[in-house]
Amino acid sequence: MSSSTPLSSRRLSSAHLDELIALLEIRVLGLSECLVSEGFMLDLDGNDAPGIHYILSGAGLLHIEGADTVPLSPHTLLIVPPHHPLKLEVPANRAGIAPTVVTGREHKHAADSINRFRAGTTEPMTVMICGYFNAAFGASINLFETLSAPIVEQFDPSDRLDVYLRTAFDELMAQEIGAGAMSGALLKQVIVALVRRSLKTSALWMERFALLGDPQIARAFADMTARPAAPHTVESLARISSLSRSAFMARFSAAFGQTPMQVLRDLRMRQAAANLRAGDLALDQVARNAGYASRGAFMRAFREIYGTGPAEYRAASPGT
Repeated sequence: MSSSTPLSSRRLSSAHLDELIALLEIRVLGLSECLVSEGFMLDLDGNDAPGIHYILSGAGLLHIEGADTVPLSPHTLLIVPPHHPLKLEVPANRAGIAPTVVTGREHKHAADSINRFRAGTTEPMTVMICGYFNAAFGASINLFETLSAPIVEQFDPSDRLDVYLRTAFDELMAQEIGAGAMSGALLKQVIVALVRRSLKTSALWMERFALLGDPQIARAFADMTARPAAPHTVESLARISSLSRSAFMARFSAAFGQTPMQVLRDLRMRQAAANLRAGDLALDQVARNAGYASRGAFMRAFREIYGTGPAEYRAASPGT
């Protein structure tokens, strides 16, 4: 792509982006409080999933493996790529004093049903909500999986991100019915706030994502995500992208690491899994809703994605 291409033509349209965000499924894998006293550093392991970290109060420095040190203040939000350990430091007032390093996994405890990581014995100077999550369009299409560098954004109290994250935290701790769905919905509001911020600033962090960085390919993916049961073909998707068949295949595979039909199968299986969890539709109807005319082909595809048959999946789903 030429560097002279206007910025507006390199970005996904608001309509397609809105469609993709609407169909994005957020699942919170865990949230904890991180409390650090002056002169201490909390060392946290990386995780297979992307991390989300939000400063509730205080200031400090966040050292992320493979990235520049990030200065922190209240309402700083960070999305950290998978497998990136980090260290939250609250420097001592006196220069030249090295911080005391505390390993998070050795100082995690639960009090009043709240999971906490604690570094220091005095009043904490900095409090951060830290956790991990998945943001997916199907069983394997994860928005943040290919993120290579942290996203750092400074918000204001009026943006209410602390309220969303605190409430999600409380939901997970309460473990009432629907806690997972509620916490996911709350975290999605944080992700939407991030997307809006990127559209209004020069940060342009969305262009770091392979599936959003190529607007022509993203248009086809948006249509696949919105209508997984439609009779999509490589040719029809290439037309949506305004590309030749060969160019579409090459660019789609580069963006996703899979062929269009592999990604479509993944999205169709997500549709089928949702139908199986939601009710007692006959398997033939579930197959048709997922775009399969053959029950046998549907069952084979479902087993390849989920490792079990549709009937067994439904039987094992909560509430069925």
